[in-house]
Amino acid sequence: MDKRFAVLIDADNVSEKYIKPILDELSNDGIITYKRIYGDWTRPALGSWKQVLLNHSITPIQQYSYTTGKNATDSAMIIDAMDILYSGNVDGFCIVSSDSDFTRLAARLRESGKYVIGMGEKKTPTPFISACNRFVYLEILAQGESSEPAEAAENVEQEKEKSGEGEHEVLKVKTIRSAICAIISEVSDEDGWASLSEVGNILLKRYPSFDVRSFGFQKLTPFIKSMGIFEVYSIPSEKGNVKVIYIRRKN
Repeated sequence: MDKRFAVLIDADNVSEKYIKPILDELSNDGIITYKRIYGDWTRPALGSWKQVLLNHSITPIQQYSYTTGKNATDSAMIIDAMDILYSGNVDGFCIVSSDSDFTRLAARLRESGKYVIGMGEKKTPTPFISACNRFVYLEILAQGESSEPAEAAENVEQEKEKSGEGEHEVLKVKTIRSAICAIISEVSDEDGWASLSEVGNILLKRYPSFDVRSFGFQKLTPFIKSMGIFEVYSIPSEKGNVKVIYIRRKN
């Protein structure tokens, strides 16, 4: 059964160009039952949002800026999130913002057993990213189709030397490679083989912001192969319609 999600968007920290990619990405995880966006809609700067909200049936929540320098939008989102939590109508939340003020909210929702997906730009502070079950960079969603294989391999090499942006350091290939090696050693059988799906799940728990699209790939398997230090093989599952993939370190 598909998970039900509530999507709460901070209009003060997100551009309207990301809305379709956000909803498309979340549709892979489940059904969106709440779609709300928060901001002071009397501000001329938010006037361009109107058609986007109508096209995607997103409910705008008006929140006046009562005092200069104070973000009332954050408070409105947090209150609504808790109301939705106690309604028991959703299995997870998607918080769309690059603001660290939602760190405690994400942690609180996880404490209540809800799956929390964060979405924000690469400037998003690490504490908010770490508080989510999974975090997706909006820049990656906006890129659309992946690079060609040759370009993708080049992106991996370039990413090895890539530095951080803003307050958060973008994950490097060597960090992910070391983590995969450690996970394999922890969960592998006597011959060193480990299930790729299990490795991927554990990797995402340890690094919520990990996304193979950051390195120019659409799937985890080609990304693993591009590193050149892992063996990969697959066998048909018991149902026969899918393959089970295993990996191990090369000798």
